[in-house]
Amino acid sequence: MQRQCASSTADHLRLDDVIPSALPSSPLPAPRLVARELACRRGTRLLFKGLDLDVPAGRIVWLRGQNGRGKTSLLRLAAGLSSPEHGHVLIDGVPARTITPERALVFIAHANALKEDLSVSEALAFLLRLHGRASDGPTVRAALERLGLAGRRDAMVRTLSQGQRRRVALARLAVETAPSLWLLDEPFDALDTDGVERVNGLLVEHAGRGGSVLLTSHLALDAARLAPIEVDLDRYC
Repeated sequence: MQRQCASSTADHLRLDDVIPSALPSSPLPAPRLVARELACRRGTRLLFKGLDLDVPAGRIVWLRGQNGRGKTSLLRLAAGLSSPEHGHVLIDGVPARTITPERALVFIAHANALKEDLSVSEALAFLLRLHGRASDGPTVRAALERLGLAGRRDAMVRTLSQGQRRRVALARLAVETAPSLWLLDEPFDALDTDGVERVNGLLVEHAGRGGSVLLTSHLALDAARLAPIEVDLDRYC
């Protein structure tokens, strides 16, 4: 029987719609993400197969490949939101689908998940609470300032450009201090040069504290600053 790497309603509720408890106060080492002999299917089409992947602490892994190759599907497998056709995905030796919200993992999808009828500050605070992070006024203001949105914090989300909306969603990263695993789907999408530089700064800081990143991007990364490990899914079709 064919298995599809597609999410279920229960999966979304578990990671996106349930407010988890706060992370432990003592930082833990970045979780190690390992995939072995991984294959993923969408409908009748096999997206990739035979993939071995390691995301070491302190490094940024850049997923590449043509449109429809399965980059987003791989991120969802890593987040435990879907099941592979073959092989397994482990986080610290534990199947990704069994991870709990308390584990140090941050997943930001391609969709910004912002509520149109909230202000920028309210929308970010809601996301932070949803994922068990501090959401007080000073924390929200500092995160927005880090992404260059201090002057728009009282604006309604519905008035923002696509690039500004992406910055709000990515402002979640500015409150992260643990060496965690970040899973980022097209984080640079719709960003201008200033936005890209600000996100690059967050990535460099995160890797510097021992955090790890698995991301997709159709834009070329700053190899000099980020030193990414490249994984081309076109090689596994």
